[in-house]
Amino acid sequence: MSEPAIRRQTIGDVLRRTAARVPDKVALVCGEVTWSYREFDRIANRLANGLAAGGIGQGDRVAILSRNSHAFAAMRFALARLGAVLVPVNFMLNADEVAFVLRHSGARLLAVGPDLVELGREASGRDTSVESLLWLPGEDPAEPPAGMAHFEAVLSSSDAAPDVAIDGGSLLQIIYTSGTESAPKGAMLSHDAVLWQYVSCLADAEIHRDDLILHALPLYHCAQLDVFFGPGIYAGATNVITGKPTPANLLSLLSRHRVSSFFAPPSVWIALLRDPGFDAADLSSLAKGYYGASIMPVEVLRELASRLPRVRLWNLYGQTEIAPLATMLGPDEQLARPGSAGRPVLNVETRVVDDDMRDVAPGEVGEIVHRSPQLMTGYYKDPERTAEAFHGGWFHSGDLATVDADGYITVVDRKKDMIKTGGENVASREVEEALYAHPAVSEVAVIGLPDPRWIEAVTAVVVPRPGHEVTEEALVAFCRERLAHFKSPKRVIFVESLPKNP
Repeated sequence: MSEPAIRRQTIGDVLRRTAARVPDKVALVCGEVTWSYREFDRIANRLANGLAAGGIGQGDRVAILSRNSHAFAAMRFALARLGAVLVPVNFMLNADEVAFVLRHSGARLLAVGPDLVELGREASGRDTSVESLLWLPGEDPAEPPAGMAHFEAVLSSSDAAPDVAIDGGSLLQIIYTSGTESAPKGAMLSHDAVLWQYVSCLADAEIHRDDLILHALPLYHCAQLDVFFGPGIYAGATNVITGKPTPANLLSLLSRHRVSSFFAPPSVWIALLRDPGFDAADLSSLAKGYYGASIMPVEVLRELASRLPRVRLWNLYGQTEIAPLATMLGPDEQLARPGSAGRPVLNVETRVVDDDMRDVAPGEVGEIVHRSPQLMTGYYKDPERTAEAFHGGWFHSGDLATVDADGYITVVDRKKDMIKTGGENVASREVEEALYAHPAVSEVAVIGLPDPRWIEAVTAVVVPRPGHEVTEEALVAFCRERLAHFKSPKRVIFVESLPKNP
């Protein structure tokens, strides 16, 4: 064994070491599939060896366009063991948007879930480097399409660990995050960055080997993938995976599997509370509840405390570039400091500063900046925006916040135009550009308005062109032809003029 391998700790090593500690414990449940840690470890090796036989090697980009599944989970660890780079793709994007991610990342292989085959085919055919598609089985039984390689067939007969010289500084994943520009940015994260973030999650979010965790939000998003699933494997927890985050399915899984730990953005917690089956569901095992991506309304916090009195709640704040957990508001602080994002987690140093990088006084608004080993190495193929993000020796989050005398941070706005709707980031300018293409639109401003379901609803304020008539329904439909549905406006307000500064 080489000297670096003696001290090595990578994402691929995490699963192997947990399998050595608790080989017979259930690691993963997804639909009809159940794997022990021993089985999961061997399948990750077999998949890595099969992918290697097909030409995937160290540094190759492999994109995944799939809902949550056992196969997605196996791909995560197989790619890490090969030294290949995971590029998870938001399956709510349209073909042009998916094609951009594939093209920009240089992905050679695209793995697609059962209901996303046509989207994958269409997107990969639009001037990308994708050489082949791999079909991934989903939560429900399905037949792979004819002529496409599929997961089971790729599994090698050898379950020996791949012999690849990778280390903690190797690139693990490129995760594309929306900015105010129409083109998303690819945040490059190393094994070390994600592993340091795992440690913060175990220490401050109290992820434990005795947890039974339900993973229902998309694994393409770093919150579910790296705040909960990865740390769950690291700790040796049991992980239930679903790709169907509907209230009825979630309540059924929470009850049937005796789930003790669950994460969702506020919009999903609200949907659960409003579901007619909520009170009848047996949620007595649920002990830990997590939310993030947007602020939980105080009235909803009170309702959760009343209807789920045994559940301890955490508010987790961060962003892709810091792998992603940065600050946390703990269970004993929820009602005392409503709306706060808390204080920095174990491996993060955070300040709120003015434009001259001076700490703001308590109550004043400034920008959140971080230092941490969890941070990305930069934006892929974008040195200018990387330099801008790390200006002054700190990572600039783009979030505006206040900080109190005790160091608790409250996020108040984005420094750039960004709407957080249902846990997803939407750039105002991208929606505005789509609406400006409509012949009846003279001017438009896209904003986020408070909404009981989406927390922020994408709202278009439109000045119609003289002599043109257009309806709200027509503009929403127009956007849905050009943008992912979550980016399209939920409301359109017609006005005679937009206010303008000098």
